[in-house]
Amino acid sequence: MKKLINIALLLALMPVLFLTSCKDEEPDAVNAYTTLKSYMVANALDLPDLAKNWIIDPKSVAMGGGIDSVNSTLPGYHVFDIRPATDYAAGHIKNAINVALKDVVTTAASYTDKPICVVCFTGQTAGQAVMALRLSGFANAVVLKWGMAGWNATYKGPWVSNSGYEDPANGNIAVGNANWVTTAAPAVGSFAEPVWTSTSTDGAAILKERVQAVLDAGFTTATAADVLAAPANYQIMNYWSNENYLKFGHFTGAFNMPTIALAGDLVKAFDPAKEELVYCYTGQTSSIATFWLNVLGYKTKGIAFGANRLVYDQLKAASQPVYKGPKKWAVVTK
Repeated sequence: MKKLINIALLLALMPVLFLTSCKDEEPDAVNAYTTLKSYMVANALDLPDLAKNWIIDPKSVAMGGGIDSVNSTLPGYHVFDIRPATDYAAGHIKNAINVALKDVVTTAASYTDKPICVVCFTGQTAGQAVMALRLSGFANAVVLKWGMAGWNATYKGPWVSNSGYEDPANGNIAVGNANWVTTAAPAVGSFAEPVWTSTSTDGAAILKERVQAVLDAGFTTATAADVLAAPANYQIMNYWSNENYLKFGHFTGAFNMPTIALAGDLVKAFDPAKEELVYCYTGQTSSIATFWLNVLGYKTKGIAFGANRLVYDQLKAASQPVYKGPKKWAVVTK
């Protein structure tokens, strides 16, 4: 009888021993950021590699641009118009295809015979789409500078104050504000890398997963006036030269990051535990940078219309990047 009891106890303990053994053999969770970082560096997907020749001016071929001035088209590109369908229907570039932001990469798979030019209202959301495309193998994708606001006066949008928008993009709201200063840049810190997991251990698959996740999340920006009122609520990165950081001013406490990159671990200046803001002159360059950063797992936004909203007159007087008004290219409704 005692022998039977011992056998019964052993049988009862076997599932526990088996589960314990399996648990001990489970691998530790791997930070997918590390895998993605290595993959991106190895495949020339660092931000400085991708942020080259990514924007085209709405100029005619004769003026060095890509526009057929007779037909008001961009014959060298497939044009993806990522505005809402109602705006697209009201008027768009001839031959443009209406594509939702979240679908730009999957749609692009059917348009590989020539580069893609992405169009939005002012060029900021298009920057997100173009970075998604460039990270996905469409290395020659470009933004149409100023979007439809640069194409035709009908679509001037928020760049001018009488457009119906409450807050025009061009402005000087930082002038005279105590939170806009010309002091030297504070030293950037070095923070731990983001930590997140993936369903894959393959770098290419992780990148594809992350790009689509950021596209699905949509594009949002911080409002310049809100940031100016309380800059200490954010980690702010000024994305231009140190010379202009001092000359035109910056938010109190803003860091200066003329180069954002995985190389040299420069990206470690961003604190993954905070909401980070990146701003440039017009909001277009910062839009490609913030998408890239969000793919890596940072929580990053741009500041809508960048310094054009803050110190427009100073930028214009110094011939720095500012919105220069619309062209007169035609649009179609079919």
